[in-house]
Amino acid sequence: MSANTGTPAPQQTRTGEERSARVAVTVFPLLILAGGAVALFFPEPFTGLSAFINPGLMLIMFGMGLTLTLPDFALVVRQPLPVLLGVVAQFVIMPLLGAGIAWALQLSPELAAGVILVGCAPGGTASNVVTYLARGNVALSVAMTSVSTLLAPLLTPLLALWLAGRYMAVDAGSMALSIVQIVLIPVVLGLVIRYAVPRLVDRVLPVLPWISVLAITFVVIAVVAGSAAAIVTAGWLILLAVILHNGLGLGLGYGAAKLFRQPVASRRTTAIEVGMQNSGLAAGLAKQYFTPEAALPAAVFSVWHNVSGALMAAFWRSRNSR
Repeated sequence: MSANTGTPAPQQTRTGEERSARVAVTVFPLLILAGGAVALFFPEPFTGLSAFINPGLMLIMFGMGLTLTLPDFALVVRQPLPVLLGVVAQFVIMPLLGAGIAWALQLSPELAAGVILVGCAPGGTASNVVTYLARGNVALSVAMTSVSTLLAPLLTPLLALWLAGRYMAVDAGSMALSIVQIVLIPVVLGLVIRYAVPRLVDRVLPVLPWISVLAITFVVIAVVAGSAAAIVTAGWLILLAVILHNGLGLGLGYGAAKLFRQPVASRRTTAIEVGMQNSGLAAGLAKQYFTPEAALPAAVFSVWHNVSGALMAAFWRSRNSR
């Protein structure tokens, strides 16, 4: 969620937006857990929802575009180093971690490809709100998420082809086109509408976090329901892979920012941006281009990284910024 607006919004609107975001990110893990549990134990009513995964992702990306403004991208020019550091860490640390974890745990080809695809995805859509709650650098978070999202049509398929291609066939060209349709076009459309009718968008900003929460919960339910039996069979192994992937990503992201002498707020931001992935996008791509089993790591990651993100935000918020 962007901390900036296209035109100065009333303080009451901004306060409402922040309050709504705070509640949404707190309730989010509970909704994800509940949705995933219902789909796991009672999958039959939800097995036909897989066709709506991509439309749900497009809605999420459109909402993200509505929160962005051109000044959000100005930070790339004013402070290129922290933005570049975060984006490079995003597309280096997480893909290589995914490949390393798949090898270390001796995952099946389907699960290995799924874990790697999660690592190749851009930053997560909830990372901006988590950064705000963690007292991180929200403007930097928005810039990192925006740049990594815009680079995803190019880098995600190429990285998947390189690292996941040894496990399963990867149609990088078709995957790139899908990412353009699912991510790039809705984000740009949202950005355009933000500038076309700024007052109308300002009115709906407090509702956007909830729309994203419900849409991501829907995607998780659809993916889990379609692969419930496989999750039960390999559940603990997938959970271990996801916890390692997310935890190491958070730690290495923080360490990379510390290595380059970034302030504490920027370290927290980089950690969150690296550790939190757009796992909904990874789930949709895995289901479309691999197999339903390959979408399992992304489905579990969608649950876990929001839980861990909320816990990290609570921990960091309780500490005085230095």
